[in-house]
Amino acid sequence: MATNPPYTQPAGPRPRRLWYRALGFLAVLILGATVAWAASSAWSRWAAASAMAQYQPQEGDVIFQSLPHGPVVWAIEGVTKSPYSHCGIVAKKNAQWIVYEAYDDVEATPLKTFLFRGRGGGFVVYRLRDEYREHISQTLKCCEDYLGRPYDIRYRLDDEKIYCSELIYKAYRDATSGQQLGELVKFGDMNWQPYETLIKKIEGGEVPVDREMITPVDLAKAQQLEPVFSHNLKVEQPVTAR
Repeated sequence: MATNPPYTQPAGPRPRRLWYRALGFLAVLILGATVAWAASSAWSRWAAASAMAQYQPQEGDVIFQSLPHGPVVWAIEGVTKSPYSHCGIVAKKNAQWIVYEAYDDVEATPLKTFLFRGRGGGFVVYRLRDEYREHISQTLKCCEDYLGRPYDIRYRLDDEKIYCSELIYKAYRDATSGQQLGELVKFGDMNWQPYETLIKKIEGGEVPVDREMITPVDLAKAQQLEPVFSHNLKVEQPVTAR
């Protein structure tokens, strides 16, 4: 009488063992990526701290940086073809260095907080040339007039809401009875086409091609300013030691 042969486990690892091995391999990858990210982040913070120790702030310094990546930051940098996606102006308040900036709203932020926020710890410092430094004190006072205004994600030049380069542009204009710090540009003259979908979503309508604005990079090109310090962020013209 025929009998069934005894059951024999197929050669090779069991499916459960394969699953455990896959999980273990994935865990190793995640751990490695986490360690690499932490090391990179720690290095960036150390490098930024080292650069901060070298930078000697002065009131009226305009600092440009690249913000952490995100859709709006990608659009700002892409539309303007510049890594400068944010800026602020330095002041000293109650013996502490601060930066007036339009971020969540127009606010006074500790200098260290501002600098550490930049992508890769990078920043570039521009300083008013000697013949324009007489306007610094009044420009900073004018910045205070805008404190508390909400951030303008649509980048308009009205006073209801304020964006970063607009704050500095208007404070200098107010302090100098109308002098321009940088040249206004039309939105339609910039590289907006790759970001059309996002722009229309923010606008709730068509792209505002005729809207005039002052971008961070166009503010940096102002004839009154010269670069005096740079860390981990490119400057097109030579940095002037001051």
